[in-house]
Amino acid sequence: MDKVLFDRVKKDHPEVIFRSGRKFLFKPPKTIVLGPDEPNSSLLLLHELGHYLSSHRDFCTQADRIRCEIEAWRVARSLCDRYKVCYDEDVVENELETYREWLDSVARCPKCRLVRVQTPDGKWHCPRCDDAAV
Repeated sequence: MDKVLFDRVKKDHPEVIFRSGRKFLFKPPKTIVLGPDEPNSSLLLLHELGHYLSSHRDFCTQADRIRCEIEAWRVARSLCDRYKVCYDEDVVENELETYREWLDSVARCPKCRLVRVQTPDGKWHCPRCDDAAV
């Protein structure tokens, strides 16, 4: 991780708590977990900061989760100019693709493999099996 960038982000956001962990993630309301150092660490830091600046707290549906991810990447893009970090569209698309793949797997009905619908209460419903599994 670029130490100059990290120090600047900490200075600009003294209210944010930074911790080390196994992967980059945001823990509401104000903790950013820093994953291992990698070529995209600076961009991932700004993405997690994007969650914080967007006031992401929780989500009811998996579609809401993906919306939060997209919004955090949009904020990260604007932060890249400010912090002089290269915004790599390929990295962003690869990160978002992991969520899309995950969503496709959880949305599939375990009985018939048809794509289910998730209602605002978080329950999944299969149009064929009417499986309300969570």
